Amino acid sequence: MSVQISKQPRLPDFLQSVNIKYVKLGYHYLITHLLTLLFIPLLLGILLEVGRLGSDDIWKLWQNLQFNLVVVLICSALMVFAATVYFMSRPRPIYLVDYSCYLPKDESLKVAFDVFIERTKISGFFEEKSIEFQKRIMERSGLGENTYLPPAMHELPPCPTMKAAREEAETVMFGCLDELFEKTKVKPKEIGVLIVNCSLFNPTPSLSAMIVNKYKMRGNIRTYNLGGMGCSAGVISIDLARDILQVHGGTYAIVVSTENITQNWYFGNRRAMLIPNCLFRVGGAAILLSNKGTDKRRSKYKLNHVVRTHKGADDKSYRCVYQEQDNEGRMGVTLSKELMAIAGDSLKANITTLGPLVLPLSEQILFFANLVARKFFNAKIKPYIPDFKLAFDHFCIHAGGRAVIDELQKNLVLTEKHCEASRMTLYRFGNTSSSSIWYELAYTEAKGRVRKGNRVWQIAFGSGFKCNSAVWQSLCTIKPSKHSPWAHCIDRYPVEIPDVYKFD
Repeated sequence: MSVQISKQPRLPDFLQSVNIKYVKLGYHYLITHLLTLLFIPLLLGILLEVGRLGSDDIWKLWQNLQFNLVVVLICSALMVFAATVYFMSRPRPIYLVDYSCYLPKDESLKVAFDVFIERTKISGFFEEKSIEFQKRIMERSGLGENTYLPPAMHELPPCPTMKAAREEAETVMFGCLDELFEKTKVKPKEIGVLIVNCSLFNPTPSLSAMIVNKYKMRGNIRTYNLGGMGCSAGVISIDLARDILQVHGGTYAIVVSTENITQNWYFGNRRAMLIPNCLFRVGGAAILLSNKGTDKRRSKYKLNHVVRTHKGADDKSYRCVYQEQDNEGRMGVTLSKELMAIAGDSLKANITTLGPLVLPLSEQILFFANLVARKFFNAKIKPYIPDFKLAFDHFCIHAGGRAVIDELQKNLVLTEKHCEASRMTLYRFGNTSSSSIWYELAYTEAKGRVRKGNRVWQIAFGSGFKCNSAVWQSLCTIKPSKHSPWAHCIDRYPVEIPDVYKFD
């Protein structure tokens, strides 16, 4: 007689039966709301004890308080004093009332790929190898056929004069500001602080003086003109405005971020200096900030954090984006081959500072545990990369080029959806330098994705070398605006961008 022994059923594979993503979300929710979960039982216990007290117990408690009236008064006075110190010393909240991005009205300023190459050939400044190199860069750049160049670069031959450069600056800055004043109904004379950042064009009188003269702003306005600080200067300007608004209450600050193409086109044949010709395009943004409590209800965002990282002490970082003359004396900006590696190092330094400010406690515990295991116990495990998707709802990555966006997407483990605004901005407007992060935010708003309480991370890189971050929190659900630079074309996006765009 044979006896059959039934096999014990194997336990199911946990990783196959449960999606690990939901386990992580559950852990994140538990740690984030741990204090609340512990406080609720404590509060219920206190309420139960109070409910058990009879009228005699309550009367005895009141009599004890009467006999200790001096102690009660002293405690009350200390509480009032502490509350006064807290409210007087805490930083003023900074609100982003509204902003505007420049959209050229002249469709003839658009530059298609074939037009770009044809005019590059006709100009007579470039060798055949340089033309072919620019063509290859354009094919892989991530730019589309609807970006803009200033009028001076459409002339044959190009006319990069001081007059033309001033006209470009005026057209872009005044275009942004006219729209901003119209949207916000704020008068130019109400502005107390004006900050303009433009890296490569700094005439005399300054760009800020140009604006003061145009709009007849008041005589005691505080003006600042930031130059040479690269594509991350927009966040630097926001940080400067925040610091000034902490000191001067009840006022408005305007930040204007732009770059000038006319006088900074490279007419030589050094490859490292030809890349900016292929990527940089016309653009600008104007941002209205306020520290007035009465502006909170009509403002779009509140500024939560600004984190700035400067790697200029390192020689390679300092020279990786460098304005200089080539061997023939032609001025241009050299981009180092080590640029992406340097950008990655500066990003790591920036998010190391930013992480504790924005990441939920759950991510900080995981990161710290991983660090301890690797450093003190020599555990053979990979470094833990915090999930910044738990800290932010929207990402505005500087549209410096396809490689920049790809690198950040890889390092931060972001999805295509998170990088959509950056890729579409690069495709539609090109690299507009420090203003690109505002075109990206405008794209997100035009898609109707910004809800009340959403957090936005703007991150930009610039010469020096710098990596700067700004964190905003939405104060309302933002509806698409008719003034948006995307208003008339948002339905056509996103589009699929080929890895290599072939043109004749």
